Amino acid sequence: MRADRLVSLVLLLRQRGRLTANTLARELEVSTRTVLRDIEALSAAGVPVYAERGRHGGFALAPGFRTELTGLNHDEALALLTAGSGRGEQVFGLGSALASAMRKVVDALPESHRATASDAAQRFLVDPESDLLSRRLVTEEVPDTTMVEVRRAVLAGHKLRIHYAATGQTPQWRTVDPIGLVTVRDRVYLLATRSGADRTYRLSRVLAAEELDATAQRPNRVDLDRIWRERSAQFLSGDHITVRVRVNPARREDLLDTAVAVRAEEPGADSWLRLEVTFQDLRHAEWALWQLSTDAEALAPQSLRTSLHNRAAAIATRYGDSS
Repeated sequence: MRADRLVSLVLLLRQRGRLTANTLARELEVSTRTVLRDIEALSAAGVPVYAERGRHGGFALAPGFRTELTGLNHDEALALLTAGSGRGEQVFGLGSALASAMRKVVDALPESHRATASDAAQRFLVDPESDLLSRRLVTEEVPDTTMVEVRRAVLAGHKLRIHYAATGQTPQWRTVDPIGLVTVRDRVYLLATRSGADRTYRLSRVLAAEELDATAQRPNRVDLDRIWRERSAQFLSGDHITVRVRVNPARREDLLDTAVAVRAEEPGADSWLRLEVTFQDLRHAEWALWQLSTDAEALAPQSLRTSLHNRAAAIATRYGDSS
C-alpha cells in the first residue's frame, strides 16, 4: 500500500541519511519513477525532503525532523529486532513487511536507546545458513504468489484451491478449508481439512494456489500447537518402521538428521547411546544406518540387521582379495 511505502521511505531517510533514488527503489522494491513520485507526494504533504545534486547527491530530510510513532522500551525493541534477524525474513513470505516493521521499530525508540538496541541485536544470530560442520541448511522455496494466496485464505477464512503434487502422484487440483500455517526447520505446512477430513500439505509441493470467495468451514478459534502435535502423532503411527540402534555419540546428529523422529534415547554402558528412532520404511532405515558405517549398529528389528549384513557381505565379495 502506498501509505505504508511513504512511511518506510521517511524512516529510511531518517535512519540512513542521504540516499539516492536508486537505493530507495531497491530498498522499497519499486521503480525509480515510483520513488520520485513518492518524494513529490511527501513534499506536497509538508514533509521536509530535499534533493542534493552532484556525484554524491541524493534525497535527505531536514535536520531534526521526526515522525510520530509509538515508542517501545529497550527489551521490546530488542525482542523484535532479534526475531527479525537471520533468515526470519523468509517466514511465510513476509520479508518486505518485516523489513518495514524493523525500520519502524528502530525509529520508534528514544534517541538514547536506539544505538544500544541495534548494537545488542547484532550480538544474537538466529538460525544461520550452516551449522558448525559447514553443512548448509536446505530451505524449501515457495513462490511468493503461492504464499500470498495461501496466507490470504488462511487469514480471511476463505476456501483455498491448490494444485498439489503429492509424492509419486500426478499433480491435482484440490479445494480445501485452511486452518493455519506451521513452519518447521524451514519447511512450511498448511493445516487444512478437505471434505471434513484432516489434511496437511507441504507448501513446497503446492504448484499454484487460488483464494476463493466461499467461506471456509472451520472453527472460529484454533489451537495450532495442539493440532500439530495430534497430526504429528498420527503421522508417526502410520506405515513407518521403528528401529533400536546404538550409535557413537559423535555421530548422533548425523543419525537424527536422517530419521523421521526420535522416540527414546539413553546412554549405554559402553559409552555409546541407545536410541529408538523412526524411519519411513526398511529401505530408508538401511540407507541411513549404512551412511554411519561402523559408528552405528542396528539392534532391532532383525529384518534390518539381515539386510545390512547382506549388503556388507555383497560389498566384501565384490572387493575381496582376487589375487
